[in-house]
Amino acid sequence: MATVTLGGNPIHTNGELPKVGDSLNDFILIQNDLSTASLNDFKGSKLVLNIFPSIDTGTCATSVRQFNEKASSLDNTKVLCISRDLPFAQKRFCGAEGLDNVINLSDFKEGSFGKNNGLEIVDGPLAGLHSRVVIVTDENGKILHTEQVSEIANEPNYEAALAVL
Repeated sequence: MATVTLGGNPIHTNGELPKVGDSLNDFILIQNDLSTASLNDFKGSKLVLNIFPSIDTGTCATSVRQFNEKASSLDNTKVLCISRDLPFAQKRFCGAEGLDNVINLSDFKEGSFGKNNGLEIVDGPLAGLHSRVVIVTDENGKILHTEQVSEIANEPNYEAALAVL
């Protein structure tokens, strides 16, 4: 169990993030067209997983915008934005913002992605949502970088995440 804060108040996750050097757990997430996507669908590409509580909060929206901007210059890299939001909300946000360099994936059905990667919030007002996390993998799903942002209202360290690519 990890401890992060929300407005300075401690909240907890259901476990610890996967470690650098480990392989990312396979997943089944829902795309904007309601089809499923798994880790295998992205094999051969480096991945930046931008994981957050909800697209409809300021910091989450900023992280999607920032990674969208930076993704356009990354070679053989896909940015996956993952939350428990409904795919319709993710699609609405990116459409309204004109963001097309990121792939939105929803964990709304069971939250299994968050549970399996130790990043589901288990108490406090955001219980059941994902904590703010960045995971970067190589082309084979080997984890190169992880960051669990200690204060959920803060942005991730974009430079550190992109530096490993």
